[in-house]
Amino acid sequence: MDYDVIVVGGGHAGIEASVVSAKMGCKTLLITMLVEQIGAASCNPAIGGLGKGHLVKEIDALGGVMGYITDKSGIQFRTLNASKGPAVRGTRAQIDMDRYKIIARNLCYHTKHLEITQQIVESLLLNDDKTAVIGLVTSIGKRYYAKKIILTTGTFLRGKIHIGESTSSNGRAGEPPASALGENLRTLGMEVGRLKTGTCARIKASSIHFENLEKHIGDTPAPFFSQRTQKELGEEEFNPIQLPCYVTYTNAKTHAIIRANFHRAPLFTGQIEGIGPRYCPSIEDKVHRFSDKERHQLFLEPQTLEANEYYINGLTSSLPFDVQEAMIHSIEGLENAEIVRYGYAIEYDYINPTELRHTLETKKIKNLYCAGQINGTTGYEEAGAQGIFAGINAALSAQGKEEITLKRNEAYIGVMVDDLVTKGTKEPYRMFSSRAEYRLLLREGNALFRLGELAHRLGLMDTSDFTQLMQDKKHIQEGIEWLQSTPITPTLEILKFLDSIGEEKISNKTTWSTIVSRRSFDLQKLLKINAITKTPFANYSTRALEEILVETKYANYIQKQQNLINNMDKMLSIAIPQDFVFDGIPGLSLEVIEKLKKFNPKSLFEASEISGVTPASLEVLQLYIHLRNKNQ
Repeated sequence: MDYDVIVVGGGHAGIEASVVSAKMGCKTLLITMLVEQIGAASCNPAIGGLGKGHLVKEIDALGGVMGYITDKSGIQFRTLNASKGPAVRGTRAQIDMDRYKIIARNLCYHTKHLEITQQIVESLLLNDDKTAVIGLVTSIGKRYYAKKIILTTGTFLRGKIHIGESTSSNGRAGEPPASALGENLRTLGMEVGRLKTGTCARIKASSIHFENLEKHIGDTPAPFFSQRTQKELGEEEFNPIQLPCYVTYTNAKTHAIIRANFHRAPLFTGQIEGIGPRYCPSIEDKVHRFSDKERHQLFLEPQTLEANEYYINGLTSSLPFDVQEAMIHSIEGLENAEIVRYGYAIEYDYINPTELRHTLETKKIKNLYCAGQINGTTGYEEAGAQGIFAGINAALSAQGKEEITLKRNEAYIGVMVDDLVTKGTKEPYRMFSSRAEYRLLLREGNALFRLGELAHRLGLMDTSDFTQLMQDKKHIQEGIEWLQSTPITPTLEILKFLDSIGEEKISNKTTWSTIVSRRSFDLQKLLKINAITKTPFANYSTRALEEILVETKYANYIQKQQNLINNMDKMLSIAIPQDFVFDGIPGLSLEVIEKLKKFNPKSLFEASEISGVTPASLEVLQLYIHLRNKNQ
């Protein structure tokens, strides 16, 4: 074999897949259409957000690069939902799109064991019995062979752009589609569908009336994503240059212009076949579906540090050029806006993710992995998370090692992959914290504690960082135990402290954890306890203290979620008798019964891995297995 792993596509999934594969010692090749577009942010100039920030932190914990590149190229940093609980907070950064690409490309070039070539892949090469991929062919007739291939093709598979009545074959504005590869996947028997996404117009900064708009600034101190950033900063504070965003709104005139042109909207005329993202609809779809709304909020976001051009977040559209101009000019602050790039919709092929195993390898063709929008997802963060996961598994398999899976209670990556491969998707899938039933355990702040040991085992965390991580884990356990077991012994200083935080009633059985679990209790107050008592906290790191604080506040809820996980693990370990009859079980759909009969799982865990078998189906099976065993 020429290579251990070949990655097709240089987007966010492709970067993570190729870099992690190379870091794990595999000879890796990244094939991309345009080297200059490695790491391009095709849509919004931002990374992270609610649910998505969790994914970026998990990518970083596993040795990925998205968080670090974002920290280096970010031009505004915020914590969303800061007033809410830690499980649903999300870090988000506006990025300089140009610098992000440059940093990403340079990082790829300087990664040992990683080669890059600019070509278009046209088809896959299979072994003699057509059961496994062994290589690929590019448009210039060059053949490359590899043990494993990862497809991270984004919106390029038979990509088609729509702007009003006008259409063109593109994978992204100004770039050719991967039409031949899209057709090749269909001929190989993959279940292929069509999805749609879109982007908004970009406008010239000097033509915006900012004085009429509401300003949104970043947080101080600024939050950041990467542990590598923390390591480089040392004791210094993260202090990037931060630019403001601006808020404006659509209005009755805007909506009237859009309604008057519904007959020219590709979304409504049947011109677009693919299904678009439910949670990020185009402006024409919003006006159509939410006709009672008088206005829709729009964010003007700078695309680079120079802020020459602004992205209109919330105004995605595929309406004709003239309609886009009219509706933009009807919006406050944008009356004289000069449009640099028009919005458009793009349709593209995707593979039904139920075609994949939990490792992101395809079921029909061995050694072939898929990551990113080809699996039906939308968003840079979802793509990057799948990319690093597919890259790790492809590298492990190429080295003859056992691949990994992540459970729903271990990572947002595990939630996303499980959702995709068991349920599939008919619309672009987006990550939300609400998708994670164990989200109190899956916080941004503990991503490293959850995944760090795995990263070290894979060779993706160096020994010094791992040693510090294990020390912090030990300190967290010790600190929580001290707070839970140590009663408050009143002294003058302690009484003054309790009075200062509004705590009056304590008994001789009141432990420090009771006080720390109060909603208003923060890190500074925890440090004060250290100063007035003999706590073990003196040499604890800030991240250990922060975890002690969170886990003490939510101890009861965390324990409840852990009990649910333990019960689920017990249930999944239940064996299914060899002669068990699935037919006729009330509560199981005909589709589920058909799949269970086809795959004949040996345990409820194996049944849970079958696409379409829901947790409710597993509970029904558990009940009837129990009744059968009881009656025998």
